[in-house]
Amino acid sequence: MTLTEITCWLLQLLLVPALSPLFVGLTRKLKARLQSRRGAGILQPYRDLRKLFNKDEVISEDASWLFRAAPYLIFAVTIIIGASIPLFSTVLSNTYTGDFLVVVYLVALGTFFLALAGLDTGGAFGGFGSSREMMVAALTEGGLVLSLLVLALISDTTSLTGISENIGDLSFTSFTPIILAFISFSIALLAENSRYPFDNPSTHLELTMIHEAMILEYSGKRLALIEWASANKYLIFIALGANLFFPWGIAHSLDLPSILLALALLIVKVTLFCLAIAIIESSIAKLRIFRLPDLLLTSFVISVIALGLVS
Repeated sequence: MTLTEITCWLLQLLLVPALSPLFVGLTRKLKARLQSRRGAGILQPYRDLRKLFNKDEVISEDASWLFRAAPYLIFAVTIIIGASIPLFSTVLSNTYTGDFLVVVYLVALGTFFLALAGLDTGGAFGGFGSSREMMVAALTEGGLVLSLLVLALISDTTSLTGISENIGDLSFTSFTPIILAFISFSIALLAENSRYPFDNPSTHLELTMIHEAMILEYSGKRLALIEWASANKYLIFIALGANLFFPWGIAHSLDLPSILLALALLIVKVTLFCLAIAIIESSIAKLRIFRLPDLLLTSFVISVIALGLVS
């Protein structure tokens, strides 16, 4: 392995955890400006993480090893996924964890441990947060898997790197099922990342919170890891949307100009996704919990239609 390949692999490994708080802060800033507020700076999530890592922890006497280990497991899962998806080059293919089904079920594994941690201490908030999270996750999975299956069938591979490489070579006349699959994927992105209209990531109201209810018992370093893992997951989903459905500009070699251009385009595409999410969150209200299955069923149906067009 050459020095360039080692450098690119390290960049691939570190890019998601290094940049994810930045894009969470950017989304918050864009959302604040759209709502005519000043908002916190885009570097505020880094300051929040530093503050949490320096705080002492308070852990319930009823908590088991699962509660203590879950933040490390969830954070590790996001690092593995971040190193497995096509971020800036299709040359860095990972044959072990780069399959789209492996990535989907690694995401589900992180959600599973988060829900178990919410239940572990026996608190009321953790219990209803976990039950709501598992309902949303179960209903999201169908639309998410089928939207990626559409891309896999069109590109004739289940490898995310292969999908990114092949989708870019298609003509624009082939894009009708891909556009439908993207709409379905976008709904799944909002649901998986606890964004409007499924959840409000900044609320602590009993009747509305889902994600926050599960992590109320955490503090200090473990809460920092969960918040950081949540930011990683947000960037992973945006990067998947940007590089699987709009793969133009991703590098097909490891020469320096191609890598720099791909990184610049990745930042531009992720910024546009953050702007789109900020516009959506500033334009619509949060749905009631009993209305969420309707929207997730819509995502599933759109994916089925896209799948029918491919067949």
